Amino acid sequence: MEAMNPKPFFEGEGGSYLKWLPSDYPLLAQTNVAGGRLLLRPRGFAVPHYADCSKFGYVLQGEDGVTGFVFPNKCNEVVMKLKKGDLIPVPSGITSWWFNDGDSDLEIIFLGETKNAHVPGDITYFILSGPRGLLQGFAPEYVQKSYSLSQEETNKFLKSQSNVLIFTVQPSQSLPKPHKHSKLVYNIDAAVPDNRAKVGAAAVTMVTESTFPFIGQTGLTAVLEKLDANAIRSPVYIAEPSDQLIYVTKGSGKIQVVGFSSKFDADVKIGQLILVPRYFAVGKMAGEEGLECISMIVATHPMVEELAGKTSVLEALSSEVFQVSFNVTAEFEKLFRSKV
Repeated sequence: MEAMNPKPFFEGEGGSYLKWLPSDYPLLAQTNVAGGRLLLRPRGFAVPHYADCSKFGYVLQGEDGVTGFVFPNKCNEVVMKLKKGDLIPVPSGITSWWFNDGDSDLEIIFLGETKNAHVPGDITYFILSGPRGLLQGFAPEYVQKSYSLSQEETNKFLKSQSNVLIFTVQPSQSLPKPHKHSKLVYNIDAAVPDNRAKVGAAAVTMVTESTFPFIGQTGLTAVLEKLDANAIRSPVYIAEPSDQLIYVTKGSGKIQVVGFSSKFDADVKIGQLILVPRYFAVGKMAGEEGLECISMIVATHPMVEELAGKTSVLEALSSEVFQVSFNVTAEFEKLFRSKV
């Protein structure tokens, strides 16, 4: 296990897309999780596409993002506004496009689960337009007959767009305006933290389908953790076979991951991914600038167990079992519990 850094997948005038590659980090493939980071410059546009896995996006920066969804077997397009702190689930099979309608950069981290993907540990995108579009793979004669076009119209349809994946929309071109309200976007930054998960100067917000029903369609849970400078997040583990992928959104610090026969202990910084395999425990310590993370848990209602605090499993153990297990006296056991 190690802190993981992305590599460029596409770079252009309108923006870029970075990926964490399973060829660099085989554990991604072994656990079927993946990540990618989209950056759109002002008026940057990511063309319509669909992917082979479910994921969610978290807006890292930007206040004027726009995304459009077309759900399978639906004939209408849903257009939504995006801003910093927004959580936007993208279930498998949805066609989406992304646009930056602001004057500053729009950046979104995507975390997904790839058990049904073509490449384990990677998100494969199927593009609808441009030189890499799906229609380019069909014979022109077939496209001509499918859409009842003339040969000249077919050539114009297939060859007019020379840009690939991400490009800048010209001032003379326009895109749909977002709806004012949407049940498909949830601002996790503005949500009230889970009081149960507050430990010292650490605040944790977990978003499941109970809080935000649309995220249930992805089979995922999102967790936002914010630690003040030098704060500690007590160790936790997920009491079910669910892997966790953590992205550092702000600050720096140390993350420790401990399992039955291995452990990971490393300094982490903004922009890195950390994988927590199923049943492993994870602890976090913030640096001088604090530490903030967005995490994906591959479960709709994960059973997160604390290893410290009044709701922890250690607190629940009987005095006799605690003393025998840790080989300590009753006096020390009482002292320990008074500090938990």
